[in-house]
Amino acid sequence: MPILIVKTSSLGDVIHTLPAVTDAKRHYPDLQFDWVVEEAFAEIPTWHPAIRQVIPVALRRWRKQILTTYFNGTWHQFKQKLNSNKYDKIIDAQGLIKSVFLTYQTSGIRCGLDYRSAREPLTSIVYQQRYNILKNQHAVTKIRQLFANILDYQLPNTPPEYGIVKHFSQQTNNKQIVFLHGTTWSTKHWPEKNWLKLAKLATDIGLKIYLPWGNPVEQQRALRIATVHKNISII
Repeated sequence: MPILIVKTSSLGDVIHTLPAVTDAKRHYPDLQFDWVVEEAFAEIPTWHPAIRQVIPVALRRWRKQILTTYFNGTWHQFKQKLNSNKYDKIIDAQGLIKSVFLTYQTSGIRCGLDYRSAREPLTSIVYQQRYNILKNQHAVTKIRQLFANILDYQLPNTPPEYGIVKHFSQQTNNKQIVFLHGTTWSTKHWPEKNWLKLAKLATDIGLKIYLPWGNPVEQQRALRIATVHKNISII
């Protein structure tokens, strides 16, 4: 069953969608996923083995030159690629005007959050199937629940699996990583205890960790994470 995911941005939001893909693929091994995503983040879905095709979109760039995009054929080419496959369901995992605009261009059953659940409630008008998902929960959990409801399986009571271990285990000898532990939305914060566990796992295999920060709260979190090992630097 081919499924199209619409989750265009930003970096954290795209990554937050990966565990839902893992859940769905585990329940239905024959599922085929394509993904519409902003060109700047187009590499991220390819990290997951369940993603068959990535369809890059450039809304951020196109909206600055709308007429040019339309008349030079760029928009037409994008729509052709978008509709080159028939999808059983289209999952708008973002719930924003920009994502529902893209969802509306597709053929298939359009699915998304209902009026009470979406950040931009009017988007629910476009969906043929709408789902009520509790707002006040972590973004990863919210998306996992949305996929489970749309594809009709029980949400597993297991930690999220991003499905990217194999991809990164095949990388070369880069021994430095950056932990992007800060985010604007409180519902998107990964629990600090998980950062501490991840820091220990990373340093145990010889990785050097860098912790950026942008405000006093993030600085204090970085200081706490840095206590795990001497091979962690705050930048």
